[in-house]
Amino acid sequence: MDTIASLFSFITTPVSWVIVQFHSLYGAIFGPDTGWAWGLSIVSLVVLIRICLIPLFVKQIKATRAMQTLQPEMKKIQERYKSDKQRQSEEMMKLYKESGTNPLSSCLPILAQSPFFFALYHVLSGIASNDTIGVIDKPLLESAQKAHIFGAPLAAKFMDSQEKVEALHASLTDVRVVTAIMIVLMSFSQFYTQRQLMTKNVDTTVKTPFMQQQKMLMYVFPVMFAVFGINFPVGVLVYWLTTNLWTMCQQMFVIRRNPTPGSKAQAAFLERLQKQLTHTKKVRGRGNTNIIKAIVAKGRDRNEFERKFINGLSKEGLAAQADGSVAPSDSAVATETEDGTPAGGGAPKRQQPKRQSKSQRQSAAAQSKAESDAETASDAKTSLEKTQDEPEDAAPKDKAAGGKSGSGNARQAKSGQRKGQQRPKHPSKK
Repeated sequence: MDTIASLFSFITTPVSWVIVQFHSLYGAIFGPDTGWAWGLSIVSLVVLIRICLIPLFVKQIKATRAMQTLQPEMKKIQERYKSDKQRQSEEMMKLYKESGTNPLSSCLPILAQSPFFFALYHVLSGIASNDTIGVIDKPLLESAQKAHIFGAPLAAKFMDSQEKVEALHASLTDVRVVTAIMIVLMSFSQFYTQRQLMTKNVDTTVKTPFMQQQKMLMYVFPVMFAVFGINFPVGVLVYWLTTNLWTMCQQMFVIRRNPTPGSKAQAAFLERLQKQLTHTKKVRGRGNTNIIKAIVAKGRDRNEFERKFINGLSKEGLAAQADGSVAPSDSAVATETEDGTPAGGGAPKRQQPKRQSKSQRQSAAAQSKAESDAETASDAKTSLEKTQDEPEDAAPKDKAAGGKSGSGNARQAKSGQRKGQQRPKHPSKK
């Protein structure tokens, strides 16, 4: 124990000092020997660590999304060089370098948090073994041993024996009930965090092995927490439960405010943003401005949800600008002139005719045929009347002409005709 503690002394001393400082604060409120004072000190330690790790969390999000976009290219490289592992690794590293991504970036928060976890584990193990560690001296050690959380000492474990638990002035049943509940809550929070990441914040248009990997981790991590949790002290379970709850809330905030493009979370976010812009006609927040700017810059590469967002703004008379703002759309607010063309001088929209049913088409054809027959009958009647009136009107004209023209026309007609019986033409010459 002393050897392990000496290896982690560079981190156990600062961790124990932070716990003691928070304990002095909460001890003045709840009492120095209470579980609330020591438990809240551990919770405050987690909050402090996670606040310091926020920049790494942002890098983790960017790295995860970058890896999602690179999955199709990675799959092509694996298929192309599946027989040459060395060339495959070289091409992978080249792809990472060109895209500026690092696979280890997604593990940075866990790696950075691991030393604090081991340091806290050794501090609590020292309390259970009645050993001073870090800045925790003998009086603080005795105070920590008296602290119980719902009847379970901070240093007690699920697998501890009856004698060891009684030495900490507690009941084995209380210890196992409290630790079992905390292990279940810890596993459930981990499962829910991973599930909401898979179901809401993953691009559903791209099917990659990365999604299968995340789906597998969604079930593996809770099992791991359950298996290792029975060997963790109650104080460490408080630490991990607080960490998982923080991660879950942080993930929910990121999914709501900055979802992955192409995911269900982005569809819900853009729908809320469209309603807000329709109501206020103004973009609020730097994050919303950056998201609109990115959507406009994509152009034809927009996904289904982004196109729906742009079209929805256009229907409301708004247009997204390149700087991330919105402005009234000229095409939407332009009025029409008397001839039906837009006032802005643009060509009127061509309207597609409504599709008619079969009965409507048949009735329209019958009506058109009836009108055509009536028009033909009317033309025939008019022609007949003109024919009957022509001799009376034409006689004076023929008399005035002296009859020469009439004889000349008859002669021309006779000369144009062939004498004798005419032979009928062959059908091919008709």
